[in-house]
Amino acid sequence: MATRNTTRDLLLAAAREQFADHGIAGARVDAIAARAGVNKERIYGYFGNKEKLFDAVVTEAKAEHAQGLGLPEGDLAEYVGRLYDFHRDHPTLRRLMLWEALYYGDRPVPEDDARTRAYEAKADALAKTLGRDADEQTASTLMTLIGMACWPHTMPQLTRFLLPDATDEHRHELVRARVVEFARQGLRKA
Repeated sequence: MATRNTTRDLLLAAAREQFADHGIAGARVDAIAARAGVNKERIYGYFGNKEKLFDAVVTEAKAEHAQGLGLPEGDLAEYVGRLYDFHRDHPTLRRLMLWEALYYGDRPVPEDDARTRAYEAKADALAKTLGRDADEQTASTLMTLIGMACWPHTMPQLTRFLLPDATDEHRHELVRARVVEFARQGLRKA
């Protein structure tokens, strides 16, 4: 990530942590401003309101996610493994996405069209790798692969309940290996 030094960048960095910890409804504008070392009026000057600041934070986090992972190409099961690793290593993004889901539900999110196009590109890349046309089946397959990779991190207590005697690292190794193998087997039939 680039060095943050502009007021806007400082606000985005401070807001990312505040939103990840408290969600859009619970985040405090004054806490974001204090963490960034600026007057809270700067938030309104740059972003307009707290919701637009949240949307800017999510847009930035999603861009980092896309850049860090790329498209589903090559060994698709290993792509799922990389997705698993990314979500393990970037819990802030996962928490932001969960807060976004709680806040918006199934209503459109800001940048909805752009996000739809980004996922369409992923589905197209998946279809190309599978050697077929992109369709609803491909989109559903992509959703399933994403879910397999993300769910263990979204509900980490389930892993602990199911593998209570394993160390934290061993649990991750076991689950990641199973997610990759399950994806590999499922993709053979996709």
